Amino acid sequence: MKAASASDASTPDGLLAALTGLGRPAVMGILNVTPDSFSDAGQFFAPERALAQARRMAAEGADILDIGAESTRPYGGARPVSLDDELARLKPVLADVVALGLPVSIDTIKAPVARWALEQGAAIVNDVWGLQHDHDMAAVVAAHGAPVVVMHNRDRADPAIDIMADIDAFFHRSLAIADKAGIRRNRIVLDPGIGFGKTPEQSIAVLARLDRLAAFGLPLLVGASRKRFIDRISPAPPDERIGGSLAAHLIAMRAGAAIIRAHDVAETVQALKVAQAIAEAR
Repeated sequence: MKAASASDASTPDGLLAALTGLGRPAVMGILNVTPDSFSDAGQFFAPERALAQARRMAAEGADILDIGAESTRPYGGARPVSLDDELARLKPVLADVVALGLPVSIDTIKAPVARWALEQGAAIVNDVWGLQHDHDMAAVVAAHGAPVVVMHNRDRADPAIDIMADIDAFFHRSLAIADKAGIRRNRIVLDPGIGFGKTPEQSIAVLARLDRLAAFGLPLLVGASRKRFIDRISPAPPDERIGGSLAAHLIAMRAGAAIIRAHDVAETVQALKVAQAIAEAR
């Protein structure tokens, strides 16, 4: 099974069909062009290092490259980045990443950044506020006919709430926004936002109940890579949470996840391929 590429699908609908038709979850490699990411502490902030990492993930079997220039730090503490600064971080890198030939998603909550990135060849918008932060985001996505990842988020974790009910309500609001803007349902991917606005226990609960989200009838993206809930179960710094990340992503695969978002691409691709081969041999 080869990675999906822009040449496999010349339309947004075809692109998502290619990415969700690999026989295993597509792997989205994370490229943080930031100085303050929780997971890599700015290792790829310099443009030349960012491009080298993108090439590495492509060689390791990534199906999508997800580039972001503003840390969203799911546990808080990230400094907001201005529009100009976010674009300044992306401009030296994005075109070269697009030129690698894999579908590129732009991880941003700002509609102007999404618009610029799509004009530069990005194929997907990954919005960690599910079209509910920047009121122009849905219009930008619709105007470009782009697939969009709609992620659940909260301003802060509340251990008292029913997190699955909160996710359901959030997605219904996001889908209403998408419908109003004219975004077609077959261009939407849902992401339950592991670690975002959730306690570690709630993140674990969401992973345990992913099958509930099948009711929306849309592809599911899961990004549990290096998240804090792993540390709660088995204490380790972010770059030593590969085992926990793989365990969570294999659980997500069994629950029907279509896309896995990961920092450790080679290990994730191998784990998913082996799990798929074993499943097919039953």
